[in-house]
Amino acid sequence: MSDETASAASSGIAGGPLDIRRVMAALPHRYPMLLVDRVESLEPDKGIVAIKAVTINESFFQGHFPGRPIMPGVLIVEALAQAAGVLAVQSLGLANSGKLVYFMAIEGAKFRTPVEPGVLLRLEVDFVQKRTSVCKFVGRALIEGKLAAEASFTAMIADPPAS
Repeated sequence: MSDETASAASSGIAGGPLDIRRVMAALPHRYPMLLVDRVESLEPDKGIVAIKAVTINESFFQGHFPGRPIMPGVLIVEALAQAAGVLAVQSLGLANSGKLVYFMAIEGAKFRTPVEPGVLLRLEVDFVQKRTSVCKFVGRALIEGKLAAEASFTAMIADPPAS
């Protein structure tokens, strides 16, 4: 088995990790709200590890906070939720179905350390419960192995709103 094939097999993703194009195919989000840059590993029905490269060019750093840029906690949770969305879409076979993954609840959100420009935010999300239309997850955001934030959340799989 080649190194590339072995890497794809260990990641649980056919064809290897997801680059930004494949992330964009799984999620409807676009700049400036797309908060997942790549997926390092995904095991359907189990969990995902994704990366958000936090740069000073993020629009929210202009006002949060001048002179001391810190990524807002709600956006860290949103990044975890987007990683969960990729996991749900891949696990439930929803790619190209038009279905969307909506937040229903956020519980136990805790923020342990500030997320500043220049870091790679590692997003680890695991399924807690998976049903046809409602999924529960637990997520952790880490910087160099140190816990930055954590939360449990619930999402609903639904059709997009009528235009």
